Amino acid sequence: MPSGATGILKNVFHGLDESGLDELRQVAQMHTYPKQTTLIHQGEVGRTLFVIVEGRVAVNQRLEDGQERLLGIRGPREFFGELALLDETPRMASCVTLTETKVLEVTEETFDRVLETSPAIAYAIMRHVVDMLREHDRVSIAGLLAKNKELQEAYEELKAAQASLVEKERMERELEIAAEVQRSLLPGKLPQYPDYQFASFLQPARQIGGDLYNVIALDDEHIGLLVADVADKSVHAALYMAVTTTLFQVESKHFLSPAKVAQAVHQGLLDISSEADIFVTAFYGVLHRPSRKLTYVLAGQERPFLLRERQPVISLSGHGRFLGMMNPLELHEYTVQLHPGDKLLLYSDGAVDAENREQIRFGYDRLEALLEKNRTLSAEKLINTVASEIISWNDLLSAFDDLTLVALEVMEVDFIK
Repeated sequence: MPSGATGILKNVFHGLDESGLDELRQVAQMHTYPKQTTLIHQGEVGRTLFVIVEGRVAVNQRLEDGQERLLGIRGPREFFGELALLDETPRMASCVTLTETKVLEVTEETFDRVLETSPAIAYAIMRHVVDMLREHDRVSIAGLLAKNKELQEAYEELKAAQASLVEKERMERELEIAAEVQRSLLPGKLPQYPDYQFASFLQPARQIGGDLYNVIALDDEHIGLLVADVADKSVHAALYMAVTTTLFQVESKHFLSPAKVAQAVHQGLLDISSEADIFVTAFYGVLHRPSRKLTYVLAGQERPFLLRERQPVISLSGHGRFLGMMNPLELHEYTVQLHPGDKLLLYSDGAVDAENREQIRFGYDRLEALLEKNRTLSAEKLINTVASEIISWNDLLSAFDDLTLVALEVMEVDFIK
C-alpha cells in the first residue's frame, strides 16, 4: 500500500499502534474510481466503509418531494458509509465522486474478520462510527433554543480562531462544519395546505452561503413566509445566517406582526455581535389563510413578483432598511389581498444578478418576462422553470451569489381548518 495511504490511516484511526496499522493495511483494499461514479446509492443496503485518499465525493440526498439536496462534500482523510459496518439499514444518501477518487475500502466481511483477530482495529473503527452517530443524534434532538446557544458559542469561537487559521486544510474543514450547520437549519420539506401550495429552490454560490428561507406554520390560520440574505459569504456569514434562521423561528412564535418579528430579529443580531460589519436583508410576511391577506415587511430585500390572471406581472410595494446593523430601525408593514389562482414569487438578488459569459445580468425585466410566459404553471413547476433558466443563463460559470426562490400559489378552495 502506498505511503500516502498509510498516512491517511494514521490520521483517520489515530491512537492505533504500528502493529494495528500494519494489520489494517493488509485488509483495507485500495480502489480508484473515475469522476461521476456513484459509490453509494440512497435507499440501498451497503456493506462498505470508504476512506478517501485522494479526490472529492459529494453526498446528496433526495427528499420526499423529489428535490435533491447537497449534504456535504468529503475530501482526503474523511470517510463515509460507516453505518454499513453496524447494521443493514438503507443508505440515507448517495455518494458520487466529483473528481477521479482513490479510496480505501473496509467491507463488513473484513470488519467482522478483523473483529475476531484484532480488537484494537475494530475498536478504532467503532470509535469513529460511534462518534459520528453521537454527533448525528445531538443535532437531531437539540431544540431550537439549544441550537441558538450552540451557534452563538461557535460564532465567538470562530471569530477568535480566524486570525490564527493559516493552514488551508483547516480552513476548509471549518467551512464544512459551517455548511453542515446551515443544512440542518434549512427546511427539508415545506408545509402544504389545501388552500395554499409552496415550492422552493436554493443553490449556494459556494460551499457555504448566506441565503435562507422558510415557510412557518404559526397556527391554524397563519403562515410565516421568509426569504433573507446575509451580505457576505465567509464562515462568519454562514454562522450569522444560522443565527438569523433561529431568531426568525423563535420570534415568529411570539408575534403575528411581521414588523415586530423583524425588529426582534434585528435586536437579537445586534445583541450577538454589535460590532460585526455584516447585515441581513429580509422579506418576512404573515399570511392569514381565511382572508387570503398577506401582511409583510421589506428589509432591504428584493420585492416579490405577483402573478394574477388576466393582469400584468407586478412587483409588491414596500421598502425598509436591512437588519442587524445600526439603531434605530423603522419598518413599515404592507398588505396585499391575494385571490384564488394568484402566485407569488420571492427571490434573492442572485436571481437578477446572475451574469452570462458576456457579463450581462439576467435582470428584472427578463425575470418578469419569464414569469409572464409561464404564469399558468404550478408553484413547483414555476420554481423549476425559473431556476433552470437562470442557471442556463449563467452557463456553468461560477455564480457570484446564492440563488434562492420561493413560490406561493393560492388554490381554488376556501380555507379549511
